[in-house]
This record gives sequence, C-alpha cells and structure tokens, in this order.
Amino acid sequence: MDLLTQFAETGASSNLFTALGIDWQMLIFQIVAFVVLVVLLGKFVYPPLMKAVDNRQEAIEASTEAAEEARKKAAKAESDVEKMLKEARTQASDIVSTAKEEATAAIEAADAKSKARAEHILAEAHEQIEKDVAGARKVLHNETLSLVAQATEKVVGKSVDAKVDEKVISAAIKEAK
Repeated sequence: MDLLTQFAETGASSNLFTALGIDWQMLIFQIVAFVVLVVLLGKFVYPPLMKAVDNRQEAIEASTEAAEEARKKAAKAESDVEKMLKEARTQASDIVSTAKEEATAAIEAADAKSKARAEHILAEAHEQIEKDVAGARKVLHNETLSLVAQATEKVVGKSVDAKVDEKVISAAIKEAK
C-alpha cells in the first residue's frame, strides 16, 4: 500500500515515472535503441533469413512433389509389371496348350502311320501265305498225281498214257474231296 499512497500523493506525470522507479531518459534511449534494432533486423537479418526459409520451403515442396511423382511412377511400374506377368502367363499357357495339341497330333499321326504300316505288313504276310499255300497245293497236287500214277501202275501192272492217268487221278481226287 505504500506504493499506492505515494502514487496518490504525487499527482504529476514526471513524478509518476520517478515514483515507479523508471528513468524516463533511459526509457526513451531504450525505445530508440529498440526501434534501431528492429529497423536493422528488418533490413539486414530478416530478408536473408526469410529467403532461406522460403528456399527451404520450396525445397521441401519440390521433394514432396518428387516423392509423389516417384510413388505414382512406382505404382504405374508395378501395374505394368503385373500386366506383363499376366500377359506372360497367358502366353505360356497358350504355348503349353499348343505344345500339348501338337504332341497329341504327332502321337496320333505316329499311331495312324504305325497302324497303316502294320496293316500293310499283315496284308503282305497274308498274300505271301496265300502264295505259299497255293504253291504248296500245286506241289502237293503234282506229287499226289505222281504218287497215284505210281500206285495205279503198280496195281494195274502197266502204265497207261499220261492223259488217261491224269483223267483217272483227277476223278479220284474229286471223289475224295
């Protein structure tokens, strides 16, 4: 309260500063020094500082844009790779199915060729067997004729001419069949 009473007793403004313990000359000097400091800072310190801050902000924005662009490129590259993989899988599947079809066709062709070859060999074998059988029958027929002629000669005791022998033998063979 002491201060309030002293303030109330001193009514003048000059005494007010004194009463508060403020030296008004020193206050004016400090105000002028503060204004000079603000002007000097505003003229020489703040512009380079603000320029550095602006440059840093631009660098940060550029880095952010570059990172976003890189992210987009990476996403695009990933989708391209996925698309290429899908296409490669499709092509591989097509190649495998084509190879299977070609292998099946080759197997069927080889099978058909081998069947045709086997049938040809079998037909040739049947022809050869028929020729051999016909040859054997002819030889057997001739031998039979010869044997019957010899048997007839022995039974009859003499030989009849070849034409008569042949007629008799042929008739006997026909009756035997």
